[in-house]
Amino acid sequence: MPTDIPERRETRTGEPAMAAPAPAGRTGTAGAPGRTAGSVGGGARAAGIIAATAVCQAGLMVGLGLLVTGPAARVWPVSSEDAVIDALVRVRTGTLDTLSFVVSEAGNTGTVVIGTLISCLVLLLVPRLPRWRDAIFLAVAVSLQSLVFLVITEGVDRNRPDVDRLDASPPTSSYTSGHTGAATALYAGLAVLVLHRAKGPWRRALAIPLLLLPLLVAVGRMYRGMHHPTDVAGGLLNGGLSLLIVGRALLTGPHVPAPLPSGATALPGAAGAVPTGPASGRTAVVLNPTVTDGPAREAVRRVLERHGHHGAEFVETTADDPGEGQTRGAVRDGATLVVVCGGDGTVRAAAEALAGTGIPLAVVPCGTGNLLARNLGLPVEPEKALAAALRGTPHPIDLGRIEGDGLPPAHFTVMSGAGLDAAMLESTSDRAKARWGWPAYVVAGLRELRAPRMRLTVGLDGAPPLRRDARMVLIANAGTVQGGAALVPAARPDDGLLDLMILDPRGPGGWLSAVGSLLRPRPAGGPAPGADGGAHRSVEYFTFRHADLRFDAPQPRELDGDPVAAGRRLTAEVRPGALTVLVPGRGE
Repeated sequence: MPTDIPERRETRTGEPAMAAPAPAGRTGTAGAPGRTAGSVGGGARAAGIIAATAVCQAGLMVGLGLLVTGPAARVWPVSSEDAVIDALVRVRTGTLDTLSFVVSEAGNTGTVVIGTLISCLVLLLVPRLPRWRDAIFLAVAVSLQSLVFLVITEGVDRNRPDVDRLDASPPTSSYTSGHTGAATALYAGLAVLVLHRAKGPWRRALAIPLLLLPLLVAVGRMYRGMHHPTDVAGGLLNGGLSLLIVGRALLTGPHVPAPLPSGATALPGAAGAVPTGPASGRTAVVLNPTVTDGPAREAVRRVLERHGHHGAEFVETTADDPGEGQTRGAVRDGATLVVVCGGDGTVRAAAEALAGTGIPLAVVPCGTGNLLARNLGLPVEPEKALAAALRGTPHPIDLGRIEGDGLPPAHFTVMSGAGLDAAMLESTSDRAKARWGWPAYVVAGLRELRAPRMRLTVGLDGAPPLRRDARMVLIANAGTVQGGAALVPAARPDDGLLDLMILDPRGPGGWLSAVGSLLRPRPAGGPAPGADGGAHRSVEYFTFRHADLRFDAPQPRELDGDPVAAGRRLTAEVRPGALTVLVPGRGE
C-alpha cells in the first residue's frame, strides 16, 4: 500500500537512513538492472556522453591551469605554494623519504596500469562476480584521466618546484600531477565499486584506505619536490571528474526504458502500446523558428514522409505563444500526431495543450538542454531522434503540475525548482546559450555559488512539515540532465510520483560529498546510500504526490529550464500518465 509518510532517500553519514516502504508503482531505480545507459542507448550513446563531457573536462582543467600560472600566480594561496614545499623539504628524514617513495609509486604509471588490469580481470573472471560494466567503468575512467592529463600538459607549461627533488623529473609539465590523477581514478574508482557493489560491514574498512591513498600520493609528490599544491589538487580534480563522467555514462542512465522483452512485466500505463506505423490521420509539426532553420525543417519533413506521415502541417511558435496555442489549434483541427521541434520550453508548452488528450507527442530536440528527449532515451540529433520516435511506441508519462504566488498553474515535463538552478538559468544569456550550448549554464552556475542560502518549509503528502536550509530545491518528474548525469537518480517520468531533491553542501567537503552522492547509484528497492559527512545533510531525496514549499524570502524559480517570476511558494502535484509520448523501440 502507498504510504503517506514521505520517503527520505539520502542522508549524510551519521544519521539514520530512513525510508518508508516503496510507493506503489516504483518498480526500479537508478543502478537497478535494466536502468543502465546500455539498456537505453547502448554503448554508442555512452561513448558519446563521455566524449562530449570529457571535452568540457579538459577545457576546465586547462583553464584552471592557465589561471593558476597567470592572473592568480601572485594571489594567495597560490603565492604561498613555495613556502609549503619548502616546509616539507625541511622536515625530510630517511624514514619519510622511504614512505613517500612507497606512496608515490602507488600512483606511478606502471603501478596504475597493472592495478587496473588486475582489478578488471578480477571483476570479469572471479566466479560469481562477472561485472563487465564495472570493469569497463574502471578501465575507461583511468584511460580518460590519462588522456585529459596529456591535453593539460600540452596546454599548460609550468615548472616544477625549485627545490632538491627526490625523483627524476619527467618531461611533462608540473601541472597537473599525473601520479595523483591516476591514483584517484584507480583507487577512488575501486572504492566506489566496493561501497556500492559489495555487501557486509567490511566494505567501509576497505573503501576508506582506497579513498585515502590518492591523498597520500598527493602529499608524497609534494614532499618529494615534484609538484606544487595546486598541481596535486588539479590531479585530484581531474581523476574525480573522470570517475564522475564515466560513472554517470556507464553505471546509470535515463529512466524510461526501451520496450520490455517478451514475457516481462509492463511499465505503468504501457499496456496496449503499439508501434505508430504509417500515419492514417493528420500530423502537425510545431517548431521554434529560432532553433529550427529551413534545412532542419526540410530534414524533418523528409523523415516524416519516409515513415508514412505525408502532408504534415508546419506551424511556428512566436514570442507571445511558445507553442501551447499552436498545439491546441492542431488538436482542434484533428491532428493525430504532434511533432515538436524545439527545446524544453517549446515541449512544455505543447504538453500543456496535449495533457489528457491521448494524442502522441514526438520530441525533436533542437534546444540547449533537451532534457525530456534525453530522459526518453532519444538521440540528441534531431533527425535521428524523430526517426527513433516514429519507429517506437506511444507511452504514457506523468506531468508535474505546479503553481505559486505570481505563478499561475502550469505543467512541467522534467523539472521545476528554486534557488541556485533558477538563478543560473536566469543569468545565462541567450547569446551564451547559442554560442556555447549547455556548458554556458555551468559558467553561470559558478557565478551564483556565492548566493545566500534559502530557508524553507517543506510539506509532503500531509506529513508533518520539515524545516530546511538549501542552496537549491528541485521537483523532478525525470532525473537525467546534460552529460547523462542522473541529478535525481530515482526519478522516473512514468511511475505516478514526483521526486524532491534538497541540495545544501557547505564548504569544499560538502560539495565533494554532494558530488559523491550523485555518483552513487541507488540499490533497487532500498534507500539510497548516504553521503559522507557529519550531522549536516548535503543532499536529500523525497518521493511524493503533493508538495507545498514555502520560502522565508522570495526566491528565483524555474519551470523546465525557463526562469519564471520569483516568489515565496511552490505547490506541486503529479498528474499520472497525463502525456503520451513516442518512446524509442528496443535497440534504438
